[in-house]
Amino acid sequence: MNILDNETLIQFIKYALAGGLATVTHICIFHLLAWRILPSLQAHDHAVRFFKLSIKEVTDSQRARNSMIANLIAFMIANMVAYITNILWVFERGRHSIILEILLFYAVSGISVFIGTMLMGILIKRFGVLTTYAFTSNIFTAVLINYVVRKYFIFQG
Repeated sequence: MNILDNETLIQFIKYALAGGLATVTHICIFHLLAWRILPSLQAHDHAVRFFKLSIKEVTDSQRARNSMIANLIAFMIANMVAYITNILWVFERGRHSIILEILLFYAVSGISVFIGTMLMGILIKRFGVLTTYAFTSNIFTAVLINYVVRKYFIFQG
């Protein structure tokens, strides 16, 4: 049996690609906000060094608050990208009405992002962790639960 004959594997690969697009959207929006609107980047953050960005210095407390707000805004936009790519390319709609489906989609993602955002704030405020590394905690938190919940509880598989 060819490994690509497995529908679940193909679906997971599509999910990973759609999730990758949503993640890139999240990262770009987060970093743009953290650089220009809600200062929360540090001189040693990878984006700052790579793009040679000028940043505003803020306290760890301000950085923690600003990064959490930027993450919430980025989440709202990136999650809509994830929803649209999921319904167009990965899963079948129809288990719930579209309104309930969107609400469930955001609720599941919201729980995982809430946990990741709190972890990000704690890592920055308590341990002074680089914003880039603290931000990465959101991605790992979300991936762990979103696929299974979306596949088996929100969409028709």
